[in-house]
Amino acid sequence: MCVHLVGDNIAKLGALRGMLTERYALTSELLNGADIRGSDIDAVVVAADLRDVDNITALKQISPKLVRIPKRIFLIDRKSRLSTVQAYALGATTVLSSNASRAQLLAKLADPDAPTVAPDIALGDGRQAASAGAACIASMFESVLSGTPIDINDAKRSGGSIADSIEENGLSNWLATVRRHHEGTYQHCLLVTGVTVDFGLSLGVSKADLERLYMAAMFHDIGKAKIPLAILDKPGRLDPAERTLVETHPGAGWDVLKENPGITPEILDAVRHHHEYLDGSGYPDGLSADKIADLVRILTISDIFAALIEYRSYKPVMPREKAYEIIQSMDGKLEKALIAAFKDVALTR
Repeated sequence: MCVHLVGDNIAKLGALRGMLTERYALTSELLNGADIRGSDIDAVVVAADLRDVDNITALKQISPKLVRIPKRIFLIDRKSRLSTVQAYALGATTVLSSNASRAQLLAKLADPDAPTVAPDIALGDGRQAASAGAACIASMFESVLSGTPIDINDAKRSGGSIADSIEENGLSNWLATVRRHHEGTYQHCLLVTGVTVDFGLSLGVSKADLERLYMAAMFHDIGKAKIPLAILDKPGRLDPAERTLVETHPGAGWDVLKENPGITPEILDAVRHHHEYLDGSGYPDGLSADKIADLVRILTISDIFAALIEYRSYKPVMPREKAYEIIQSMDGKLEKALIAAFKDVALTR
């Protein structure tokens, strides 16, 4: 396995060589002037301070080459939410603190769920759409954190690319691609968008309705930008206080988007109400059946299914059959006809 190291100073490159020399064939270069020439690179480790605007500029310049490398681990000097968002927007598939241990870095490099498909093939089967989608979602989160305008058109373009990829390559391919190359909240948002799109396609919705579905899915968890990263990425169950905080994200997302003229009322409704259930037991408003729109009902099923099947480093991926059984058990909370219609999406598409 060939690992390429990119660092913003010589000391960082030296430290990385010391950690990895015994295990991997290594090449390295400084970020300032980096060119990433090799075509046989299996992984890249980038060690850079993303608070430095020159480093961000340099990474943007090499981004087209970075995204062709299957595994892209960023070690950032200060693992704040903003720096993490920036790292994913710049092409990272995994983000670690710069003081991560040798064991942690080796574990990420040796992850058995890492891609084995050659990069030029992977880009043709959905990876480009997934990378663009992840960058778009990361940019949205960054905008929320920095108080800058959200690029609605970028979300529309990215959602459209995801829809095109799924129409061409199928949902199963999309799920595998996203789970190989992305993690955490961004993985979840990409999975939800893909499942929602495929559900819409299976239902035969119009092009305009398909756009509404993928826009709702792209934005549905934007309120999680307000939740501490340590809680979102916590391995294992949340405690009651953490769960209460996470459950504020639909309302937080609604607050972020409600004054944006590019967000339609139905998308805003989906952002706020995608955790509502027909029996009134959901949140944040305890809506019941007649108050929950069709778009929201579709998004809710897709969101639950995506959460069940997503990849987490601390647990095995749930089989799609088991996830669908759980969806079926939620009759009364979810619309029965839609549960039945979702079967092919869940199991065969």
